[in-house]
Amino acid sequence: MKVILRQNIDTLGHTGDVVNVKDGYALNYLIPRKLVYPAVDGNLKAIEVEKKHSEVKRGREIKAAQGLASELEKVSITIPVQVGEEDRIFGTVTTQMIADGLKEKGFDIDKRKIEVEEQIKTLGIYNVHVKLHQSVATQIKVWVVRE
Repeated sequence: MKVILRQNIDTLGHTGDVVNVKDGYALNYLIPRKLVYPAVDGNLKAIEVEKKHSEVKRGREIKAAQGLASELEKVSITIPVQVGEEDRIFGTVTTQMIADGLKEKGFDIDKRKIEVEEQIKTLGIYNVHVKLHQSVATQIKVWVVRE
């Protein structure tokens, strides 16, 4: 069965692509979840309109993410932790702790968007990556200090 993709699907293709899939997969999974349209002339026109709307929406999202990234570059957060011998932390500093520190500063960032390169197990200053959009990322400074 030929279908038109309404959104990017990793195994099939990108929005607007016309692909051939098995009938059962299309009828039982893709169409009920509104991931595809059946490939007919009217739907080809509808997908073009959806493409235009998604491009405008994506442009707005990127612009908003870039604005937030410029604000986050100026931010540094302090996370107080309990330490043991040789200034080693009990446990590690998690992305949830960093997200909570950002929330205190007024930024509501999901913990899944925060990327820590190495586990933070000692006191110090760390650069942490925050991925705000597929094409927009920034860094923040995290100060890990004794409680």
